[in-house]
Amino acid sequence: MSKLPKNYQFFDFSDYGRLPGSWIAKRLKNTFFTPIHVTTMFVIVGFFAVFFILNEYYISAAFLIILKSVLDAADGELSRLKQTPSYVGRYYDSIADIILNFFFLLSFWYVSEISILLMLSAFFCIQIQGTIYNFYYVILRNKVNGDSTSRIFEDSSPKALKGESQKMVDFFYKLYDLLYITFDKLIYYVDKKAIRVNLPFPNWFMTLISLYGLGFQLLIMAIMLIFNLHFYIIHFFIYYSALSFLIIGIRKFLLKSQK
Repeated sequence: MSKLPKNYQFFDFSDYGRLPGSWIAKRLKNTFFTPIHVTTMFVIVGFFAVFFILNEYYISAAFLIILKSVLDAADGELSRLKQTPSYVGRYYDSIADIILNFFFLLSFWYVSEISILLMLSAFFCIQIQGTIYNFYYVILRNKVNGDSTSRIFEDSSPKALKGESQKMVDFFYKLYDLLYITFDKLIYYVDKKAIRVNLPFPNWFMTLISLYGLGFQLLIMAIMLIFNLHFYIIHFFIYYSALSFLIIGIRKFLLKSQK
C-alpha cells in the first residue's frame, strides 16, 4: 500500500523493499505480530549486519542490510494493513534508522582504519541526504492527502492515536526530536519556501530525490560491500552530498513558478 494516492505515485529508487515488505506484511496481518515487532526485527537484523562487517563477512552483511531495508518497508505496510497508525511506531522506526546508520558507518570506519572525523562527516552527510528526501516527500504527502503519520514540522508531541499511550508518544517524540532536530531545521531553513508551493512536486523531481532515500543508501552500501569496496563507502557518502545542491537548486529555481 502506497503512502500516496495513485495519481501522485512516482518511481522511487529507495522503495525496492516495498514489494517483498508487502508480501511479509500480508502474512503477518492476521497474527499477533505488530508493526513495532517488525521494526524490532529490523533493528536486530541491522546489528547482525554490523557484526558481520566487523568480522569481514561482507556478502553476508550486504544480504542483511538489504533484509533490514525490506523489513523497514514491512512495518509500515503492516500498520496500513491492520489499520493501526501509530506515532510511537513512526518515531521508533526513525530512531532505529539513525542509530543503525551510525553503527553501519562506525563499522565501516573500523574495517577501513580511516579518520574518525571522516566517519562523523559521512554520518552527518547521510542524515542530511535522508532529511532532504523526507522533507520533500512529507510535503508532497500532506498536499495530496497521503499518509499523515509524518508531519512537515515535528515541533511538538502529537496527540496519541487510538491504542497508544500519550506518555509513550511523548517519550519517543522527545528522543526523535533530540536525534533529528538539527537535520530537520537545517533543511527547512535552506528551503523554507518549499512548503508554500501550491501544486504537488512533479514525479520526475520526486524520483530524483529518491536517490537520497534510506533504502537506496543501504543498497549502495550493500553493493559496495559485495564488490569489496568497503574502504570507499565513507568517502562515497561525503561526495554523494554534492547532489543536494542540484536537488535544492531545482526546487528553488525551476519549480518556483508553482507558487
